[in-house]
Amino acid sequence: MKTQQYFRPTKAMIDLQAIQQNVKNLKEFLQPNVQIIAVVKANAYGHGDVAVARAALEAGATILAVATPDEALHIRAHFEEPDILILGASPVSFAPYAAQQRIILTAFASDWIQQAAPLLVNEELPLRLHIKVDSGMGRLGIRSEQELVELYETIQSTANVELDGIFTHFATADEENSTHFNQQVQFFEKCLSVMPLKPRLVHASNTAASLVKNSHLQYDAVRYGISLYGLSPSPYVESILPFPLKPAFSLESELVHVKQIKAGESVGYGATFTAQTETWIGTIPIGYADGVIRKLGGQEVLVDGQKVPIVGRICMDQCMVALPKAYAIGEKVTLIGQQGQHVISIDEWATKLETINYEIPCIITARVPRIYF
Repeated sequence: MKTQQYFRPTKAMIDLQAIQQNVKNLKEFLQPNVQIIAVVKANAYGHGDVAVARAALEAGATILAVATPDEALHIRAHFEEPDILILGASPVSFAPYAAQQRIILTAFASDWIQQAAPLLVNEELPLRLHIKVDSGMGRLGIRSEQELVELYETIQSTANVELDGIFTHFATADEENSTHFNQQVQFFEKCLSVMPLKPRLVHASNTAASLVKNSHLQYDAVRYGISLYGLSPSPYVESILPFPLKPAFSLESELVHVKQIKAGESVGYGATFTAQTETWIGTIPIGYADGVIRKLGGQEVLVDGQKVPIVGRICMDQCMVALPKAYAIGEKVTLIGQQGQHVISIDEWATKLETINYEIPCIITARVPRIYF
């Protein structure tokens, strides 16, 4: 098989062994017979959906979850057997394609079922559905027991449609205060109690709930998202993790130019950085078009095992760092990951950008190749 050649040294390195270890550790932690739904939406949180899905399945996951019809079709083109669940809303027009490709859709409105029914009349396989319960997230889902019964009856009375599961999503499972979480659990379990027949799969626990909440909430399956990639859902969850997580994502490049500037000379757009003394400046071929957004100015990277700061404004395709001395062209630069004794973590970037770690690998654009090892 031909390996694609990349000429720019900037690349994201994805440790598939870390992905597998994170799955195996969760599998050992869960109750027997609880399935793992590997969440590979958004190109597997920026890690690469096909490679991550394959690694997760090999390690013990049995179901793949995505957010959109297009993501589901892309995954199905590479994996014939496993169940694929679309967690978000799908247009009615996608219903026959989902049936043909054995893709499970999320259902939360009776009129959607009624509109889809004529499109499914001639399909050989039934369209499988998981009912979504809005227990307090406020995003998608039925919001009362009456709505649930109506949707249940609509599905049961519609030809070529099959109820395969029911689920909800917790809004505060990663927080220490469990008041809202407990309210969501109570409502979801009340919904389960009014169903005439429990479907094949009941799932409610996201990553945080899977790791730190009561085991009875694991039901038939859990959805493994952020920690599949070795990242903790929150500082609170990180403080009580039942097993260590192994991050899978690192970001690397090289120095492509090194020069010494004099005191008083400036670097970058707007001349926002001015050297106070003679300073060695290194140029790295990565910028905001790659996801290293301008707000990361001042963020440290690793060169020769030492932390050095990004100086001046980050450009579209390049950024500059202040170096302690002259280095040869081609010297490795680690923007996320480990060099020597130092680590630049995704969480460090998230703190710098005043966001959550989920967002960081997702914003590294497709121009940065993902290299798997």
